[in-house]
Parts: sequence; structure tokens; C-alpha cells
Amino acid sequence: MGECWSEGTATFMILGNICTRSCGFCGVKTGRPETVDWDEPEKVARSIKLMKIKHAVVTSVDRDDLKDMGSIIWAETVKAIRRMNPETTLETLIPDFQGNTRNIDRIVEVAPEVVSHNMETVRRLTREVRIQAKYDRSLEVLRYLKDQGINRTKSGIMLGLGETEEEVIQTLHDLKDANVDVVTIGQYLQPSKRHLPVKQFITPDQFKKYEAIGLDLGFRHVESSALVRSSYKAQKHIN
Repeated sequence: MGECWSEGTATFMILGNICTRSCGFCGVKTGRPETVDWDEPEKVARSIKLMKIKHAVVTSVDRDDLKDMGSIIWAETVKAIRRMNPETTLETLIPDFQGNTRNIDRIVEVAPEVVSHNMETVRRLTREVRIQAKYDRSLEVLRYLKDQGINRTKSGIMLGLGETEEEVIQTLHDLKDANVDVVTIGQYLQPSKRHLPVKQFITPDQFKKYEAIGLDLGFRHVESSALVRSSYKAQKHIN
């Protein structure tokens, strides 16, 4: 699955379109995923070549049903893209792989220019928003990536789920303590009536305030406005 964001940049989702997790904010279908397509890495690489993509963002559903949680396909996809598109830069927006460092190491070994893993929300709301995820586990994934030599790490959060300003600022501090380089902050929008409701629409001034706080904390890049999503201006974040 691919989606163009701007000329020369696109996002691709691998490992199918059915997720093993049931996050309250996400519009991706939950259930039993289909069998892994081992030809997918080559298919993605060929698509990038055909579309002449200069910067590709690769993401995936969670595959907790697999022993390797999809990390082998992840690594093979990066390798295939590198072989077929040596000038294309890469951001990998990865799951937490349940914190399994063996699986995370497969991402480290192929060394994308940017490795991203989203916190999505503040600590207090994590159990409700990301039912099978853990706040501290996500922080540890991000910290581990940096400790293992990933040059640029990135994370994102959504606002409007009932978080307080103090909680958002604490999350920014936590991300900085994990040595994250880039943060995206955007407005949560409810995908359907079955998903978590929007509790608040954040003002432009409030987004600007969070951007200023993040920059003061020392993040390399902070993207903060209502329409910001994980891949927003992604090509900027390799610098």
C-alpha cells in the first residue's frame, strides 16, 4: 500500500492491512492477518523505482502473530529498496516489536536514515488509546535504537484525546530523555463512531507553544500543527 504526500515522497505500509492490535484511535482493521507475502520487499522496491521516489516512509501493521513480529520482512524491504533505489532515503516507522531487541536489531542492522516509533499519546491515556502497548516500552525502544547507533530517531503524538498541557510537556521531556531527535504533534481525528471521540480541538497558538517548548528542549525538528501526521515533511528530517 502506498500513499503520495508530495512530489518525490511517499508512504508505504507493509505486512498487509490487518493489524493484530486494536488501538482506539486507528482506522486499520483488526483481526487475523493474512499470510506473509515474501515477495513484498521486491514489490515495494519496484514501486519506489517506478514512482521515482526520492524519500520513502515505510510503516506496517503490528504482527504479533509472527514469531519475528514481521521484523525479517522489515529488514528485507529496506535491503530491497537500497538495492534497487540507491539514491532513495528512508524513514522506517516501526512497531514496538514487543520490545524484543533481537527484532529491533534487524532494523538497526539495515540502518535507515530515520527510524521512527510513535508514542501516540501521554502516559495516562496509553492503556486506553494503545490497548496492547506500553508507554515505557515505547520509550525503551526509542532509547535502544539511539544507543545502538541509529543516527536519527523520531516519534509522534496526537492531541485532543483528553490529555493536559502538563502531560504533553512531560511526554516531550520523556522523549528528549530517550534521545529522540524529531517529534511530530498533530490533532487527533476520529476515524469512525466506533473509535475514541475527540475530546478537544487544539488551537493553533497551543500547537505553536508546544513547538517552542520542543525546540527549547533541543529536538532537531518539531512539527506541530493540527494537520501534522507522522510523515509530515518527512524528507526534512534526514538532515
